Amino acid sequence: MRTQVVIVGAGPSGLLLGQLLSRQGIDNVILERKSADYVLSRIRAGVLEQGTVDLLHEAGVGARLAEEGLPHDGFSLAFEGRLQRVDLKGLTSKQVTVYGQTEVTQDLMEARQAAGTTTFYEAENVQLHDFDGASPRLSFTFEGKRREIACDFIAGCDGFHGICRASVPSGAIETFERVYPFGWLGLLVDQPPAAHELVYASSPFGFALCSMRSQTRSRYYVQVPLDEKVEAWSDARFFDELRRRVPEEVAAAVIPGPSLEKSIAPLRSFVAEPLRFGRLFLVGDAGHIVPPTGAKGLNLAASDVRYLFEALREHYAERSDAGLDAYSARAVARVWKAVRFSWSMTNLLHLFPEASPFDQRIRRAEFDYLAQSQAALTSVAENYVGLPY
Repeated sequence: MRTQVVIVGAGPSGLLLGQLLSRQGIDNVILERKSADYVLSRIRAGVLEQGTVDLLHEAGVGARLAEEGLPHDGFSLAFEGRLQRVDLKGLTSKQVTVYGQTEVTQDLMEARQAAGTTTFYEAENVQLHDFDGASPRLSFTFEGKRREIACDFIAGCDGFHGICRASVPSGAIETFERVYPFGWLGLLVDQPPAAHELVYASSPFGFALCSMRSQTRSRYYVQVPLDEKVEAWSDARFFDELRRRVPEEVAAAVIPGPSLEKSIAPLRSFVAEPLRFGRLFLVGDAGHIVPPTGAKGLNLAASDVRYLFEALREHYAERSDAGLDAYSARAVARVWKAVRFSWSMTNLLHLFPEASPFDQRIRRAEFDYLAQSQAALTSVAENYVGLPY
């Protein structure tokens, strides 16, 4: 086969890039090692920046988002039982939209299927070749046969553990990482959310988050040690622990129910530099990971997609490589700002095993400052709604 762009990974970033390219008449093929059902089963974040919402509309997949997405004008921080609302709309004139990543993925999958664009699900043993030259290609096994695709460019949208970053020679890439000593135990339940906006809570017992996927489906999280096992947490134990970590008025509104899904996600900050290697470009989690405390993971992937899409459109329409040459620097600059914000929110709201009484007093002082300073709240709001592209 021959195509213009091969996208490795059929998560939201790969599908979004493919949809945008297809609407510009740029041929693309997606390779995904998992099945479509598996990709859709992954439960992930659901807070979209306005820039991400705009990009989904530009891709022609915003109809259901506009109908079912929940616009939020703010969110709340809680520290030791005290609630502080962050007025996003009032402080920045912007808002965020709650719409699950699974829904984004479904919308993009349906659009790609309707367009008849080629996607190879369950593509095994994908290998990248010659991406440091003018004629990159990929080989893979599909339905028991070895196949090969020649292309102009490769977009690595295959996540943290994918083959694309692993294919880069070690001397050509530098990585920066902070692994946090805890994870988030998440539970999905078909009950109305405890609050109409997200509540991020820090307590003497650890962090908790009250979120939602819709007006009738709630997503809750509690901080747990890295070695914790999901099997040790019954639904009753989870809701008891959640209630003791959030302010009383929020706890009283939590409606328990049988869990639809329950899992533990480890937290890390990770950045790879650069994000371009010849004709291979890393996008989203393939190049960077942030803890979910700042609601930035999917949104950073979308901003990468925007930068790369604009660069590829410029290459094919204007025969200019200026955008491709600038891709890594533009993307990395925005990534590090989001990494900083996510790191600061994680430090503010979580209990660290090694924390001293001094560290705890610093966290309390930080929350007190946020509660008393409009400038500090504005800084949080600006980062939460998304920094400019």
